[in-house]
Amino acid sequence: MSGPTTLPETDTETEQRTRRQPPYHVVLLNDDDHSYEYVIEMLKALFGHPVEKGFLLARLVDTEGRAIVCTTSLERAELKRDQIHAYGPDPRIPRCAGSMSAELEAAE
Repeated sequence: MSGPTTLPETDTETEQRTRRQPPYHVVLLNDDDHSYEYVIEMLKALFGHPVEKGFLLARLVDTEGRAIVCTTSLERAELKRDQIHAYGPDPRIPRCAGSMSAELEAAE
């Protein structure tokens, strides 16, 4: 058998630390061209929110002008914002010309 085995020394200053991405809010913005039903359906389709939560968020965006509909990583938040922008017009409102608007904001 050979002599004692020594492990290589590690330099604690050069160890990599896993850093988490800061979270971002997806914020739905109010307008007068979309119905509560549209908002509820969109939130269910894009975020999986149940009807009850969709109604609460629709009411919040209507009364406050904005509502945070999701908090996630920047990449996923950008995807969700783009999905809101691409969802299309509300068929219940003839003057509705397009999707709702959304923006991102840092959650921290």
